[in-house]
Amino acid sequence: MQIQPELKSVLKRLRLSGILATLPDRWAYARQEKLDYPQFLELVLSDEVERRDHKHLENRLQDAGFEEECTLERFDWSAKIRIDKARLMELFSLHFIERHENVIFCGPVGVGKSFWAQALGHAACRAGYRVLFIRSDGLLKNLARSRADNSFDRELRSFISPDLLIVDDFALKKLSSQATSDFYDLLIERHTRSSTILTSDGGIEEWMAVFDDPMLGQSALDRFCHRAHQFVLEGESYRKRTAPGATAVKTGGKATT
Repeated sequence: MQIQPELKSVLKRLRLSGILATLPDRWAYARQEKLDYPQFLELVLSDEVERRDHKHLENRLQDAGFEEECTLERFDWSAKIRIDKARLMELFSLHFIERHENVIFCGPVGVGKSFWAQALGHAACRAGYRVLFIRSDGLLKNLARSRADNSFDRELRSFISPDLLIVDDFALKKLSSQATSDFYDLLIERHTRSSTILTSDGGIEEWMAVFDDPMLGQSALDRFCHRAHQFVLEGESYRKRTAPGATAVKTGGKATT
């Protein structure tokens, strides 16, 4: 099939140039299967819809800022990590995002907290949600820097607006007075409007100690935890298991509970 310049021009004006990549093959298929014109048109337009959906997903994943590609399908269930699997799998229905609920993953270093947080984020991206992944210290540093050029409100909105915000490594160190206030503002603004995932090496009972102002900390955490699905992970380091050169042997997922 020879594509005429006039057709290319029309498709470009309609922002349908992506069709050109598959048009010859689709035309040959339509002739072979004796498709009528409406069927042929549906075929090429379906290709374009699929192409755009894939592009939009790529954009959402890129905008999310994940550190690595973590998905439910990639998890090695033979890892010796203890987590409530039934409750975890229910989260992947993403109803918690629809209900504007939160998720907390606590446990020692390396047991997979960040993996599961990013896996939920990846699933949310695939479902069309806007997701942002960021480390706690990076979030607070960005907010602090934004005060220097009077862009604080815009920067804060960038963390408030995602459907799902994932804050990794929360409560690693004590927050300053300003950081306490900023984190309070963030959690309060997102409360009942959108979902947030926090990962932390420390237990929830230890979080209050990191806030400079106990009253702000108590107010923020009471609201956040009241609407949160809480998970405590235990076991061997999953990070070591997935490191280059690791020799983990998969045994079909007997180690999780």
